[in-house]
Amino acid sequence: MIVAHLDLDAFFAAVEELEDPSLRRAPLVVGGNPHGRGVVATANYEARRFGIHSAMSCAEALRRCPHAVFIPPRHGLYREYSRAVWDAVRDVVPAVERTGLDEGYLDMSGVARDFLQARRVAEAVQAAVRGATSLSCSLGVASCKVVAKVASDRRKPGGLLVVPAGREAAFLAPFDLRKLPGVGPRSEQRLRSAGLETIGQLAALEDADVRRLLPGKIGSLLHDRAQGIDPRGLEQSVERISASHEETFEQDVGDRDVLHAELRRMSERLAEYLSGRGEAARTITTKVRYPDFAIRSRSTTLPAGVDDALTIGDVACDLLDRALRDRAGPLRLIGVAVSNIEPFRQLELG
Repeated sequence: MIVAHLDLDAFFAAVEELEDPSLRRAPLVVGGNPHGRGVVATANYEARRFGIHSAMSCAEALRRCPHAVFIPPRHGLYREYSRAVWDAVRDVVPAVERTGLDEGYLDMSGVARDFLQARRVAEAVQAAVRGATSLSCSLGVASCKVVAKVASDRRKPGGLLVVPAGREAAFLAPFDLRKLPGVGPRSEQRLRSAGLETIGQLAALEDADVRRLLPGKIGSLLHDRAQGIDPRGLEQSVERISASHEETFEQDVGDRDVLHAELRRMSERLAEYLSGRGEAARTITTKVRYPDFAIRSRSTTLPAGVDDALTIGDVACDLLDRALRDRAGPLRLIGVAVSNIEPFRQLELG
């Protein structure tokens, strides 16, 4: 097995910097009110120089960096960027397990015959993500999930680290215990009380010592992981909860009639998809991407599901007009999606 772990670099902060490039020059904290009880969701790398990190109180972040810029999280916007990222990833590596908006695992076995080729595929993934969204991501490539996840954190931001088969235990050995996925506060406390500091020291324990320090399944699990043994495969969801079409223009397009025509063409394809499956959609979303790669989307949910091109197209065009009222200008990409998909029900006339 060859698996990669992908982690978007300072994701929330990176999205905010794309939306407002002036933020790149400032220590940026995405989180709650620094004068209240807010918590840091993430911070850009400029802010991290001051020791600011996720899960820290915003008040402490402000104390460490009084001139930091604090902005509240915009989860809807982050979901749009995340969707664009994973669409781009699947164009290169179809088998993906998302574990969050900003991270997940890629099964490289179907697209790479060895670790040398896996490196080239991982580089292609990074290029695809950068081209689609202007975001950077870090990847770790290994023979199992636990090693890939640790590796992805070693070359941040925007790096790539490959750990070939047979090198798993040696790679993990020097790292602090807390770097091993699955080691929680209680497990860490027990291991440190026995004088253990590194993953390699945990790996070297005899089975009886592991059972004494960490009774139950968790001890055996962490002992295996410390040795680079992790048999988990990818968990892929096959449920289709939405359908979409989008178009990236060779040259930016500002003509509203052309944009409307493109949306109606996409709406026809979505209507064919829905009616062919005997389904209807209640939510329609229009997405736009500007030349600077900023993304906007507008959605509406209808009282009843629809499957006809005219209605989908009318709503999609109206949503486009709404998006362009908020920010005018030519577009690099437009798309339309349908979701809240349900079995089609013919309305009965009373």
